[in-house]
Amino acid sequence: MKIAFVGKGGSGKTTLSSLFIRHLAAERRPVIAVDADINQHLAPALGIDEREAAELPALGAELPLIKDYLRGSNPRIPTAETMIKTTPPGHGSRLLRVREENPVYAACARPVQLEDGSDVRLMVTGPFTESDLGVACYHSKVGAVELCLNHLVDGRDEYVVVDMTAGSDSFASGMFTRFDMTFLVAEPTRKGIAVYRQYKEYARDFGVALRVVGNKVQGPDDVDFLRAEVGDDLLVTVGHSDWVRAMEKGRPARFDALEPATRQALEALHGTADAAYERRDWDRYTRQMVHFHLKNAQSWGNARTGADLAAQVDPSFVLDESRTATEPV
Repeated sequence: MKIAFVGKGGSGKTTLSSLFIRHLAAERRPVIAVDADINQHLAPALGIDEREAAELPALGAELPLIKDYLRGSNPRIPTAETMIKTTPPGHGSRLLRVREENPVYAACARPVQLEDGSDVRLMVTGPFTESDLGVACYHSKVGAVELCLNHLVDGRDEYVVVDMTAGSDSFASGMFTRFDMTFLVAEPTRKGIAVYRQYKEYARDFGVALRVVGNKVQGPDDVDFLRAEVGDDLLVTVGHSDWVRAMEKGRPARFDALEPATRQALEALHGTADAAYERRDWDRYTRQMVHFHLKNAQSWGNARTGADLAAQVDPSFVLDESRTATEPV
């Protein structure tokens, strides 16, 4: 399962994604957690101190390694330099799986042990560096996440949870189509609802499974407001949590001490995500991958690489769960 948390900046999407990651880990599910937000707050939300979080390896910095590993022996991709963030896999490409060791995870993922002894793999895009300021956009870093998701084969009871960039920035690439379920975290405010409406409008033609998680809800009036504005898209609401407040102060208790109401909300998210797995359509997933690759190739990729990137598309290749082994190299 590939799951995204999106929402307005400050809505609490990082906090809720970290709670959901903890919930899955407590259930002893294999989890890869990915921080793809420019603010890079997921590591501290999972209990890593700020100094250690700043030293985590960045996906963006390892892009040459990622490209070279994933292209494998794919004859349509003769060099890593011709790969861009949307390059799709084909016969000969190497694929990623949640439960494995590989050079990409060795370079970019770090194990994080949580309060109850469970653990997850954490990958981060990395913050802006001094050399980036004024000359690069953050999507150049997020591109490494998109490339990995395009080459990822995940199955039942395997989870990749991505804390996305805030607001509609997610639509700066095709990555918004890479998820089985997207949870939009919305406060009961006009600004929170505006982000929901914009997100739903942009995603409308791409079959994006979208549910709303109401956050910072203080009473029935807030619930009624959200229900009136988003209708049946509202899945659950979450209010104040002493456990979360302690976690944000760097003093989290054991996860089994989380308040029952918040725990029930996380269980609802889990059940909704698992139900989305039953509707997974690998053919559509592959078609959308190709669609955005061709758009990027025509818009900037061909000029950037000096190659015809449409030739990277393998028309006989469909990414699906039958591809459980690394493609031959």
